[in-house]
Amino acid sequence: MKKSSPKETQKKVTELEPRNKTKIDFSRFKSELSEKDLLKFFPPATGIIYYPFFRSIETLSVTKTQGLGETNLTFIMPTIVQADAATPYASFDYQNNPSRKPGIQMHFAPGAYGATGNASYIMEFRIQTFGQTTFNLSGYAGGGSLQNAGTKVLNGMVTTLLIFNNVPAVQEIYGYLEQSAGAAWNWFSCEVHFPPLVFTL
Repeated sequence: MKKSSPKETQKKVTELEPRNKTKIDFSRFKSELSEKDLLKFFPPATGIIYYPFFRSIETLSVTKTQGLGETNLTFIMPTIVQADAATPYASFDYQNNPSRKPGIQMHFAPGAYGATGNASYIMEFRIQTFGQTTFNLSGYAGGGSLQNAGTKVLNGMVTTLLIFNNVPAVQEIYGYLEQSAGAAWNWFSCEVHFPPLVFTL
């Protein structure tokens, strides 16, 4: 049997995927809906005082894929999931996985976070596309109602949102973002938070 020379054993092995050292600044992400746009989903009966109260309930990412109760993530056909990147991410590309449309899905259990009655929630998907990309944004609100779902054509650093109105505390809901055409994209996180406070006069 041939023995390996010291030179051969010291040969450097190349990583399959080097660590991504790019730090993503989430404050640069453009929201698909402005604070003013959100108001139309929570219309008051009369005049309004608007307070942008966006208290986060749960944020899931590559490094935290499960929350309380049945709150969790489902990754569909990712090309790379890198937890040790400077900003952890999952990468998707429909052209590389034509057998099934890639996407990210979040389940959320309001009761596990202390909900005791009907309430409204916003689910955010924070992504970065590398060119114009078409998605289907949809979900399930159970006994509540789902708004802002449909076809979304996104480009660059974007946060897209699903609105869940009047959801019973015992109802598990979910939302998903599924690519149907276009360029590759990265997903960074899903967040569920309360809508802005709207007071009637």
